[in-house]
Amino acid sequence: MKEFHCGSLVPGCNWHTRHEDEAEVTRRAVEHMRSAHGETIIRNSMIEAIRSRITHAKNAA
Repeated sequence: MKEFHCGSLVPGCNWHTRHEDEAEVTRRAVEHMRSAHGETIIRNSMIEAIRSRITHAKNAA
């Protein structure tokens, strides 16, 4: 199980997601960046920043 915590990229944001597939975690994170943080253009550097912060979920059931 993989997870992404937005606060690791956007300080103060408590949103997070987890999924078995890293691509799905990335997709969800990009959608969150658009809807919650007003990002209209998602550049490769943003994708790489998200992907570098995806971790293995601890205590995933």
